[in-house]
Amino acid sequence: MNTTLLDKPLVLALNRSWQPIGHRTVKQALVALNGGADGIAPAVALDIAYPPLPDGTPDYTRLSSVVPVPWAQWIELPVRPFDLSVNTPRRQIRVPTVIIATNFDRMPMAQPRLTRRAIFQRDGGVCQYTGEQVGWDQGNLDHVVPRDRGGRDSFENLVWSRRDVNSRKANRLPHEAGLRLIRPPAAPKPRPVAAMIGAPTHPDWRHFLPSPS
Repeated sequence: MNTTLLDKPLVLALNRSWQPIGHRTVKQALVALNGGADGIAPAVALDIAYPPLPDGTPDYTRLSSVVPVPWAQWIELPVRPFDLSVNTPRRQIRVPTVIIATNFDRMPMAQPRLTRRAIFQRDGGVCQYTGEQVGWDQGNLDHVVPRDRGGRDSFENLVWSRRDVNSRKANRLPHEAGLRLIRPPAAPKPRPVAAMIGAPTHPDWRHFLPSPS
């Protein structure tokens, strides 16, 4: 069995309302399809088909069918030329790309990770000292309370700043450098996991993820 493939996050997970709730590795998806007590697995896979283009390849922009399939039927599905698969001693099994968590009906929320891009997006690319729009290459992160004065790496202590303003502020507090924040920094509100999944790992995902805004 291809252990490298098993560890890849190629499977989109949906709740039972068919809303995206995250991604799973191939191994996690296969366990969910084949697990559960009393013969009731916690997930089913979607058998997704597309109409062919003139050259015979699938037209991934249009769905022709989407059928929820339990494990016992899934392992009997043929492996198509464009499918990934894993081999067991008894058979070749198609790798699922989208599964439904049949016992889960919530929409999980997640706090964005603390990154330079997260601060840039929270502040809208605006220097928090001058109110000017500052591009990605013209700005950087500033610790409101400098680290050498006890300031932490946190949403509440990091702001987007013009590079020259940040250099002028150095290791001082804003008021010591004659600066004033246009608003106090705060952690962004939790967002639905679906909004944080990012670019589709597989063409099948595009039909279930929110359209980019």
